[in-house]
Amino acid sequence: MTIQSSVQIGNVIRNAVVFNVKNWLGGTMNSDSLIQSVQDFFAVLEQRKIDYVLVGGIAILHYVEGRNTQDLDLLMAVSSLEKLPELKVSDQDSNFVRANYNELQIDVLLTQNPLFKKVHKEYSKVQRFLDRDIPLATVEGLLLLKLYALPSLYRQGNFARVGIYENDIATLLHYYQTDMPSLLSELSKYVNENDFAEIKGVVSDIQNRIKRFKNESR
Repeated sequence: MTIQSSVQIGNVIRNAVVFNVKNWLGGTMNSDSLIQSVQDFFAVLEQRKIDYVLVGGIAILHYVEGRNTQDLDLLMAVSSLEKLPELKVSDQDSNFVRANYNELQIDVLLTQNPLFKKVHKEYSKVQRFLDRDIPLATVEGLLLLKLYALPSLYRQGNFARVGIYENDIATLLHYYQTDMPSLLSELSKYVNENDFAEIKGVVSDIQNRIKRFKNESR
């Protein structure tokens, strides 16, 4: 990754961190070192030929404007993660690892999860992003990941994160023509019947909102 492109990614993350009032407490935040951490991390990924796919808020910025984020989200195999001993893991389960690379928070979705593996292999491609060729999830891949996560977020009562995810889904569906029946059919292989019914309801509500918005903005 070029210095220019990693600085731009670093600026997105830095601005999100700086303008989050919660991060003002304690006064230990160093925004310049955060940018440096982004540069260094992408350099490490390239030097070690790590197989990854960029997802989450930074990836969404490739497709739409205005998305904010405070971390990097990656799809990655456990074997690739093991090549990054510098990461300090703070939370981990069978599908997910949260770690820090210096000041930079990194969330890793592990491809031992069947859906994450599917997105990594079939819903990603190398695309020109911020002056660099980066493996990115496609719009369909991002939608699969966001929709897959929603039922769990509802069960956790994480209203704020539900709002962010549903807004991401709505924004992508507004700007991109997507074969949702096929995408939902794919997703049905990875969730239980109750979760799938909930996901279909969310998609229907979002599609109705988009339709109403387009009708009223004519």
